[in-house]
Amino acid sequence: MTFSIAARDPETGAFGLAVTTSGLAVGSRCPHARAGVGAVMSQHRTDPRLGMLGLDLLARGLSAEETLAALVAGRADAAWREIAVVDNAGRTAAFHGSEIYSLHGNATREGAIALGNILADEAVPGAMLDGFFGTMADPLELRLVTALEAGLAAGGELGTLQTAALLIVRDDPFPWMDLRIDRSQAPLEDLRALAMAYAPAADGIRQTAVAPETVPNNAEMVRRHAALIAARS
Repeated sequence: MTFSIAARDPETGAFGLAVTTSGLAVGSRCPHARAGVGAVMSQHRTDPRLGMLGLDLLARGLSAEETLAALVAGRADAAWREIAVVDNAGRTAAFHGSEIYSLHGNATREGAIALGNILADEAVPGAMLDGFFGTMADPLELRLVTALEAGLAAGGELGTLQTAALLIVRDDPFPWMDLRIDRSQAPLEDLRALAMAYAPAADGIRQTAVAPETVPNNAEMVRRHAALIAARS
């Protein structure tokens, strides 16, 4: 009951992931990424530890295929998992466990992979990639949201979507963008609106982390503080 996309931007080396589902708070457990390393999507009876372990394996120099093989090797519970991996060379790999009873699948193209389970139509993964690559002029965050929207238009999943998430890492050890719609009647619409609102502020928010001394004080907050102090005098 989930469909998602993971991709590496060949121009910048950034990794981006987007996911939506009928479950709650999908961003807390499914998408994982590390700058300069790779991206892992762990879904269907999700074990977030697989995402974290996958990134550690990629950081050791394993390829996407090697990482995926290591993640599922000898695991009794692998049959219930669905996993996608993108490595720092843009190579992709996917796994669909044998206990995924529903319609599921994936599609890959040029450093990107789309996948899903409990789908309403087998065309969903391919439609997501069409949406992603059909909007090359847009910023990465909007291309990822477009991919989810295209997947929904192609049928989406069998359940009613409640949640969506968007994760992008660039050069820092923390995300450049980590946005989550944890419960909504229109999660994709809300995710697009949130991404558009956050993007203009993203670089400034990063700056507060890496160089706080260069960030000017908020003029309105300075004014309010002065008024508060004056009122107490």
